[in-house]
Amino acid sequence: MIDNEAIAAIRKEYTLKEFNESHIITEPINQFKNWFKEAIDASVNEPNAMSLATIKQDGRPSSRIVLLKGIEDNGFVFYTNYDSNKGKQLGKHNQAALLFFWPELQRQVRIEGIVTKISAQESDAYFASRPFESQIGAHASPQSQPIDNRKYLEENFDKFKLLFQSTPLIRPSHWGGYILNPQSIEFWQGRASRLHDRFLYTKTSTLDWTCTRLAP
Repeated sequence: MIDNEAIAAIRKEYTLKEFNESHIITEPINQFKNWFKEAIDASVNEPNAMSLATIKQDGRPSSRIVLLKGIEDNGFVFYTNYDSNKGKQLGKHNQAALLFFWPELQRQVRIEGIVTKISAQESDAYFASRPFESQIGAHASPQSQPIDNRKYLEENFDKFKLLFQSTPLIRPSHWGGYILNPQSIEFWQGRASRLHDRFLYTKTSTLDWTCTRLAP
């Protein structure tokens, strides 16, 4: 049994890297691309895993891990079931936040912005690129809905797998992509003595950003 004293004693000094004014790129999505490539090159475990925080109908926050599937000039792309809890929440409140944490590089990136659906054509193209079993899973799982047991999922999977042996496998209309258009992006680099480097980009117009160093 672990106690609170043991939890409080868990500490790690961050001394791997620094992030200062000389490293800043004017455009934050390009800055993100640089850090993302470094995460891939460092063999970070699932570098595209990100926490997606949305807003429930009652105003309370809700978060979960999803996977980044694209970086565009205007934002960050991910895919999900539109009828899932997060899909319904985004349908009511289109403001959301992303969080990447790359412990191997002692870095995190916080992104806040507005989420919209991408085009059906873009969703079709990505869906077609997925493994066959993942395509079947998008049809078989009523995401976020109560089910009696796992057997229901497995039988539903087998049913759709059999169906699509004789029927063209297309993207279900309730599944597709979103893009988060960032309004702010914060880059955090862990440093010794908890004197971390933090830089916050804030959007001031369609194309312009300001960048400010924040105290840790």
